[in-house]
Amino acid sequence: MAGVSLLALLDDIAAILDDVALMSKVAAKKTAGVLGDDLALNAQQVSGVSADRELPVVWAVAKGSFKNKCILVPGALLISAFIPWAITPLLMFGGLFLCYEGFEKVYHSYKHRNTKAEIDPEKLAEAVADLQAFEKKKIAGAIRTDFVLSAEIIAITLGVVAQSSFATQVFTLSAIAILMTIGVYGLVAAIVKLDDFGLFLTRREGVSVGVRFGHWLGAKLVNAAPYLMRGLTVIGTIAMFMVGGGILTHGLHLVSEVINHIAALVEGLVVVGPVLAFITPSLLNTLFGLMAGAVALMAMNMLQRVKN
Repeated sequence: MAGVSLLALLDDIAAILDDVALMSKVAAKKTAGVLGDDLALNAQQVSGVSADRELPVVWAVAKGSFKNKCILVPGALLISAFIPWAITPLLMFGGLFLCYEGFEKVYHSYKHRNTKAEIDPEKLAEAVADLQAFEKKKIAGAIRTDFVLSAEIIAITLGVVAQSSFATQVFTLSAIAILMTIGVYGLVAAIVKLDDFGLFLTRREGVSVGVRFGHWLGAKLVNAAPYLMRGLTVIGTIAMFMVGGGILTHGLHLVSEVINHIAALVEGLVVVGPVLAFITPSLLNTLFGLMAGAVALMAMNMLQRVKN
């Protein structure tokens, strides 16, 4: 009797694991776009620190990401079970926060570009000297951004497993949370150390074909690294608007319908129709996110003025 019960238990476990594997594949496909944005955002978030502190900063953000998911996974399960209507408003709040942060970066970048001559050298020296505070600010900003993106990944995954058993939901959400965090921050670590790897290749000794190819490749990587990081900064900021705007338009059904209607209209164009239909929703979501970020920043500035 005990043997039969054990076999039945093992069969149930095997069935759950099969469901988890299947659901994880589906969820991974659906969250691939968000993961790409997550990668770009976090790579540019941790840029700017000294070379010997890059990996410790990435590790600190990765730990923060794990903590985020330790909050988000149980929270998502509880919200889904008791107040499922709250998922969309919470996601929209997070999307608006992403748009706000993105527009704030653009605004401050433009403002500082136009006031370069007014920078106080003493204040600049103090800012550069306080590297520890700079690191903490970078880490805190990256963890905040990760929280919103992780929330969307968890929400998408929850939608995939919504009709599954509770055990399947728990294991699938946990598997996605762990695998995505390791994957994203493993790639972020590789990106930020790309120039160091290139430098290592250029310093190898020898005259063999492999060593000479390594010298050539290393020089290319070292030269390309600054442009890559600069590009990721731009892509990461655009991703804030695209992801945040996408969350907002998804919650605002009328806006979402208008975007889908425009995409359907351009799809009928000769030759370029399918391509335009594919990129139009992302472009319109980005534009909507940019406008939402501008409104959010103006509202915050007005509130600060009222308080003062």
